Amino acid sequence: MATPPIYVEIRIHGGMDELWRLTQTPDLHQRWDLRFTDIEYLPRPDLAQPQRFRYATRIGFGARVAGEGESSGESDGPGGRVSVLRFWSHDPKSLIAEGAGFWRYVTTGDGIRFLTRYDYRTRFGALGALADRLAFRPLLGWATAWSFDRLRLWIERGIDPAVSLQRSIVHAIARVTLAAIWIYQGVVPKLLFRAVSGELDTVRGAGRFAGHEATVLSIAAFGEIAVGLAMLVLWRVRWLFLANVAALVLLAIAAAASAPRLFVEQFNPATLNLAMIALALAGWIAQRDLPSARRCLRRPPRGAP
Repeated sequence: MATPPIYVEIRIHGGMDELWRLTQTPDLHQRWDLRFTDIEYLPRPDLAQPQRFRYATRIGFGARVAGEGESSGESDGPGGRVSVLRFWSHDPKSLIAEGAGFWRYVTTGDGIRFLTRYDYRTRFGALGALADRLAFRPLLGWATAWSFDRLRLWIERGIDPAVSLQRSIVHAIARVTLAAIWIYQGVVPKLLFRAVSGELDTVRGAGRFAGHEATVLSIAAFGEIAVGLAMLVLWRVRWLFLANVAALVLLAIAAAASAPRLFVEQFNPATLNLAMIALALAGWIAQRDLPSARRCLRRPPRGAP
């Protein structure tokens, strides 16, 4: 079965000239497009010919993948434009050998439909095709959609693309770290090592669950695991950070009432909960106006030009 081309579409409330400038100027394009680190236009002695360019993407550890391409822009009817491009790479590290696609700018009553469709041929034979289908193409499609929404935020709300990236990193660190702490606290001291962790003694100290301490501890463990998983599964739900703050405050009050001695030990509930509250607040602040690939269409609508 043939692999479908990558399609991404977003609605942007902005002007055509501004969108064209941000997408057709290399220094500006590379600021919002996650797929490219560097874009450089080559000399164009004949304006009737397509614009040639070089591109590069850093892939970590000092390595990068480089390639070349050419693009041409033209009118696409009343109020619309289109930019057609071809691209190729002779870099042996590049999974993409060559490809082609277009960007289309369609004026609407409240802004612009900005969309792209592109496809490419891979190298490395059947292994490259499999890697593309399973991982590379989905990742490339996500990066295109995420970048389109980052561009939208730049145009509509004036949020610099670098700020969008920084907020996204802070949000991800806060959310993943909180999830890891909740899951660890549920699994390790409450389920795997409850006999030596002191968790059972803490429940006994409450004096309200005589004979049912193990059951109460298991319920608490699965509750903490559920919170941690929710932080990962419900990635876009911002209020979960505030729910974390409320839960941590209540847990600290409960611990102070049942086992106040815990608050004088190393890495006690006061320091742990305070650090987690700070992480939750940082994540809640950072999640405001984040780019999201989900705001883009990933398949062309029926009947759309």
